[in-house]
Amino acid sequence: PVLFTASCGKHRLLTFSLGIARPAALDLDELSFQERRASFAFPTDAPPMHQSMEEDSHVEHLGNIHEVLEAGSPEDLRARIEGMHPAEIARVLESLPPTERAVLWPAIDPDACAEVFAEAEDAVRAVRLAELDPESLASIAQGVDPDDAADLLQDLPEDVIEEVLTALDAQERSRLESVLRYEKDTAGGLMNLDVVTVRPDVSLETVARFLRRRGEIPEKTNRLFVVDRENRYIGSLRLADLLINDPERPVEALVMNDLPAVPVDMDDAEVARLFEQLNLLTAPVVDAGGRLLGRITVDDVVDVIRDEGDRSLMSMAGLDEEEDLFSPVLTASRRRTLWLAANLATAFVAAWVIGRFEAAIQDLVALAVLMPVVASMGGIAGSQTLTIVIRALALGQIGAANFGALMSRELWVGLINSVIWAGVVGLVAVLWFGSPGLALVAGTALAINLVCAALSGAWIPMLLKRLNIDPALAGGVILTTVTDVVGFFALLGLGAWFLTG
Repeated sequence: PVLFTASCGKHRLLTFSLGIARPAALDLDELSFQERRASFAFPTDAPPMHQSMEEDSHVEHLGNIHEVLEAGSPEDLRARIEGMHPAEIARVLESLPPTERAVLWPAIDPDACAEVFAEAEDAVRAVRLAELDPESLASIAQGVDPDDAADLLQDLPEDVIEEVLTALDAQERSRLESVLRYEKDTAGGLMNLDVVTVRPDVSLETVARFLRRRGEIPEKTNRLFVVDRENRYIGSLRLADLLINDPERPVEALVMNDLPAVPVDMDDAEVARLFEQLNLLTAPVVDAGGRLLGRITVDDVVDVIRDEGDRSLMSMAGLDEEEDLFSPVLTASRRRTLWLAANLATAFVAAWVIGRFEAAIQDLVALAVLMPVVASMGGIAGSQTLTIVIRALALGQIGAANFGALMSRELWVGLINSVIWAGVVGLVAVLWFGSPGLALVAGTALAINLVCAALSGAWIPMLLKRLNIDPALAGGVILTTVTDVVGFFALLGLGAWFLTG
């Protein structure tokens, strides 16, 4: 039987079993109460899967496999990974050094190998893909959806891709070429070609007969797409409506227009945002003329969201989101050198500012003691605003229309925090050094830096976005430079003016 999943309320998915292989229509009354209850995809009494449990399970798998690898028994290794989900095998591969990966790859069940490749990180699978011949690559490409196969092949040399395509049968080659035509980070690169389309002028009984003749439907299908004779997208038909309505009703009477058509060249991040905002499970992909090309499902969007999160996190440290945990030492060093050089340059700028006030520091060593306090407080305050604005940019929540209101809000936040923490730092300075003048200078410098940090955290990402520079990559470096320079200049400048004469 094939499982039909249809929306049922806001958070539940109800699964109906449709015996497509049998000519007889489905009789829902034949299902017992227990069978209907068991068909819920998310039973209410199921225990939640906590992240800590998943992490413990992964660490346990990793430890067990590492022990088998040290024992050097291929049979035990195959037995150990037998039954593991391809995604878990991929995680284990990503957690192993290259020498141990080379031993684990051949032990993977050939039937699961294609899915393991689809789940593994690009940097991990690229090494293994480069070692395989075109016939093996073609076998892997046939074992996954065309969008996943395209992801696997796009990083290979053009001549290798051509050999792989030649090794495929005509139908598979045509399907894969249609996805390879689009960039990896677009809707076309994400889409799956397995769609079921119907015409609006046919009856539900005709659709049911068509599905029974077809024998199966693509995985994760909860809608049939309705198209005209030119294959232009009109709307969708819920499988639930197909089951519960009069078979003589025409499809056009039940067509829904709640699924927006996704342009084939839409950026994958925009696709993910669309799914998140509209709570979509699937969406049609169309060309410029509105003709249906394929569909995107929520599992593809989850991958995009994860990749975007990885990219943002790694970019903040100047790293590639595809950085391998065990990448070669020289490769990792080369990738990080540029970022370290940029940080060194900004550090010298801050050092230059300090050097301008060398005499003031010699006369009043307490200024040097308070320098890291003023700078670090400004850095923390600025990074809070920076993170909020970068997230808002990523979600499309901020633009020219509301940027002024955001700046005003951050200014008031900076002013309130500056009053509170300037008082705290001033009090500490009095108790520590016994100098009211020093306390006034330190508090004032901190207040100036906090306000400047709040404003800088807001406008730096916007400026970088306008210059087509990733705010997550460069925003932190620039902000740190601004808060260090402003903090040091304010503290040392005021100290030289009021305290050292």
